[in-house]
Amino acid sequence: MNILILGSGGREHALAWKIAASPLTDKLYCAPGNAGIAQEAECVPLDIADHEAVIAVCKEKKIDFVVVGPEAPLCAGIVDDLEAAGIKAFGPNKWAARLEGSKGFTKDLCKANDIPTAAYKRFKQASPAKDYVRAHGAPIVVKADGLAAGKGVVVADTVGEAEAAIDMMFGGGLGAPAWEIVIEDCLVGEEASFFALCDGETAIPLGSAQDHKRVFDGDKGPNTGGMGAYSPAPVMTPEVNKRVMDEIVLPTVHALKAMGAPFKGVLFAGLMITEDGPQLIEYNVRFGDPECQVLMLRLMSDLLPALLAAHDGQLKNFDLRWYPDAALTVVMAANGYPGAYEKGSLIEGLDDAAAVDGVEIFHAGTVLDRSLADGARILANGGRVLDVCARAKTVREAQTRAYRAVDRIRWPGGFCRRDIGWRALEREN
Repeated sequence: MNILILGSGGREHALAWKIAASPLTDKLYCAPGNAGIAQEAECVPLDIADHEAVIAVCKEKKIDFVVVGPEAPLCAGIVDDLEAAGIKAFGPNKWAARLEGSKGFTKDLCKANDIPTAAYKRFKQASPAKDYVRAHGAPIVVKADGLAAGKGVVVADTVGEAEAAIDMMFGGGLGAPAWEIVIEDCLVGEEASFFALCDGETAIPLGSAQDHKRVFDGDKGPNTGGMGAYSPAPVMTPEVNKRVMDEIVLPTVHALKAMGAPFKGVLFAGLMITEDGPQLIEYNVRFGDPECQVLMLRLMSDLLPALLAAHDGQLKNFDLRWYPDAALTVVMAANGYPGAYEKGSLIEGLDDAAAVDGVEIFHAGTVLDRSLADGARILANGGRVLDVCARAKTVREAQTRAYRAVDRIRWPGGFCRRDIGWRALEREN
């Protein structure tokens, strides 16, 4: 089969690494890709927001199956347009992608189907939203309804912070004025990520992970797209996993089918594990980044047949095998991230780092510089630039391997957290 992956981050590199290993893959393409993905696939310079251009490339390259990585094209209906052109694509259609594209839609779906989640209310104007916050007090959570690249949620510790968040969102602080916001109770517990593969009717678990959103050690500083992750999440016991499937994932899949919009793809549940059990914080409709990287390291089975089975509605009798090991990834980011950062700094030592036992390095924001006569160089080309991943029998051993590799990378223009996996290590101790 000829496969096309859409996207350019560490998630897409991990998917390319796994799909390239499938005996079903004849030729692998990625659009637009990055310097690391180019080692696994032929990269196609393409704006994936241009659906007509994507379809044209699929026809030119005789693509049999498209795997969509990021959420923006899913919410924009790329799967609908590809399928209408006769091209099979992995991911939910535009209507089902509202689970990520509209927080209000998801909260209403949860309420209608008794899916455990925080109490909430939706607002289209700032004044009544502030009245609600003053009446309920803090801490409280303010969410912009649409996609906001991970920046659309504010956990406000005071009423003043909540009011400032409301003004920021309605005032265009996320790029454009929010048309609606959701305000909800602040759940207390331990966060975890849970992934399920869905075919519109059936769902099978893909495992759990915990990421590290804050930019600095000790979970300090502003939120980011993720500074590291590990899998499985120790808080996700077999009992909790079962409850998540029975109380959250399956009711969602059944509800969407009843609405006439069967969900096919990866359902990513952001959870809070409370004293009363798992509660849904939010849904994403694709693999997480950097959670995908650790899941791919732990997946023993061939990924491609699973994605095809999800597309074709054939998961009912499907099973996946997993390594019993733990996997951990450390994100290396450009200095200044998540604020202003410079592109173009030189990265060296990657081959030496990848030689550490059990280590895989996925590129998240890199580019090849071929301007010098002595060969190509790897340059930073984004905020989150590298994912240094390791698999081992324990989280501690995986962490040791990952940081051993990090220390072999010569990149003065970048930094990373040094405490990825700390929650799991506390449990191991």
